[in-house]
Amino acid sequence: MRRYLVHLVPSGPFSLLLAAGAPLALSAVLLPFRDSPANTDIALLLVVVVVAAAAFGHRLAGAVAAVSAAVWFDFFFTRPYQQFAIDKSSDITTAVLLLAVGLAVSQLAARARRFRVVAITDAGYLARIHDTAVLARSANSALTVVDHVRDELVDLLQLRGCRFEYGSLLGHPPSLQHDGTVRTEGRTWDADVLGLPERGVELRMFGNGKYVGRFMLEPTPGTVPSRQARLVAVTLADHAGAALDSLTRPVKAA
Repeated sequence: MRRYLVHLVPSGPFSLLLAAGAPLALSAVLLPFRDSPANTDIALLLVVVVVAAAAFGHRLAGAVAAVSAAVWFDFFFTRPYQQFAIDKSSDITTAVLLLAVGLAVSQLAARARRFRVVAITDAGYLARIHDTAVLARSANSALTVVDHVRDELVDLLQLRGCRFEYGSLLGHPPSLQHDGTVRTEGRTWDADVLGLPERGVELRMFGNGKYVGRFMLEPTPGTVPSRQARLVAVTLADHAGAALDSLTRPVKAA
């Protein structure tokens, strides 16, 4: 099964440890040469590490790397050495700028990475919708479309399972609405925070405005499908509903 939404970057405590340790590691490498290059050159090299931490970690990792870079620049490369003190006003300026630029660049890098993830995700969602639409037009059996959509829903919403029920409604389970919200017991369920209700959610299918069946979604505990994913799920269900409606629609005589 294809996965369109992928995790591009590490997260959690490990990335923070890497972000904090990378400037220290680079400082150790540059330490034997601290009397050769200008402090501004060393500061620029440390900014590169901050950018890398933000690009391959997350926003907090970039901020941690920026603080770490400023601290170790002060400790190793400004007089008095091996002390958290700075004698020269120019070095104070460089250290402050290193911290400020590092924080700013880490924010920009994190934002650029987030836009990249959004773009990849949106492309994946469009591909799902396109593939399902093509199948709905070309499949010889509506049930082929239903089976395809059921598999897509499991993958898209990270479900434990999903079953198709044709015909009349039974019971009053929570329901995934066309606007991506979830309704249960007459009120809106906060699916953006709580995920889908674990007792199961129905996703109704309509063809030509007529109810034709539903998918019963079995959520995986602890997962929180995004609103975008839920809206795509509704669109996929609409394709399945249209395919089912074509089975019951009378054929006009030529």
